[in-house]
Amino acid sequence: MANSSANAGIKRRIWVAGHRGMVGSAILRRLAKEDVEILTVDRRNVDLREQDTVRQWVAQAKPDVVILAAAKVGGILANDSYPADFLFDNLAIETNVIQAAHLANVERLVFLGSSCIYPKFAPQPIREDALLTGPLEPTNEWYAIAKIAGIKMCQAYRCQYGRRYISVMPSNLYGQNDNFDVSTSHVLPALIRKFHAAKAAGETEVVVWGSGTPLREFLYVDDLADAVVYLMDRYDASEPINCGTGSDVSIRQLAEMIGRAAGFEGKLVFDTGKPDGTPRKLMDSSRLATLGWRPKTSLEEGVNEVYRWFARTQTSEQATP
Repeated sequence: MANSSANAGIKRRIWVAGHRGMVGSAILRRLAKEDVEILTVDRRNVDLREQDTVRQWVAQAKPDVVILAAAKVGGILANDSYPADFLFDNLAIETNVIQAAHLANVERLVFLGSSCIYPKFAPQPIREDALLTGPLEPTNEWYAIAKIAGIKMCQAYRCQYGRRYISVMPSNLYGQNDNFDVSTSHVLPALIRKFHAAKAAGETEVVVWGSGTPLREFLYVDDLADAVVYLMDRYDASEPINCGTGSDVSIRQLAEMIGRAAGFEGKLVFDTGKPDGTPRKLMDSSRLATLGWRPKTSLEEGVNEVYRWFARTQTSEQATP
């Protein structure tokens, strides 16, 4: 990564906000390969929802780059159950971190958004210019609205103050350190837990929410981390940039894939009384590809890796007295 600080023999200081989450921890793993100084702070010391605390910490830490991976995330049930929390927490985190970075003269900021910012019925694959062209998917609109606000903040600070702040929109993510709680997680980690439990208990069926027909695009979180580091020095525009694989699978296909990874031989039962969400959500990541970056991990490879990691953590937890 070329930068003036490195050329002067001084390591660039990069703050990863949200370093304990799935995305943040993957970015830490990726940055460990670079000649930079990584900054982190625990939420017990700095609550990113508290404006003054965030401003003071950033002013003292003096990062050269901020990667804003902190967010309150969850699946359909969580978004539907806690709309105020999803809206307030994410708005507070974004406004506090971006404003604090500006006040501390931080040269670069990378904001991590989400594919849910796009309209429910946006033309597929979804291009970046589809933003704000139609109504959102109701099951996650609170989170989406907060993420749209984060994008607009980066654009506003770029417009008014010349800040080189950018926004990266990943597709559905999965990986190590994800939330595997069935009641609050996204579909892929929830299914990993379901299949693992069913296999361990010798059950003959696994219930999958919805019809199994919606199509989703999934990106391995370590690939996203690599893209973030790549874009940090190679992208400098106001428009958000999509980051995905360019291909999607049905929820049924995903469930079958996870079943194979778990060695589950029973049958799938689809609970059509549960919501499906957006019928299809495939992003157009051609702008990122034009810049020279593509993901390295196939969905089946990633699912197998994450399932093995999850199974190891379960075995470890069970062995701990």
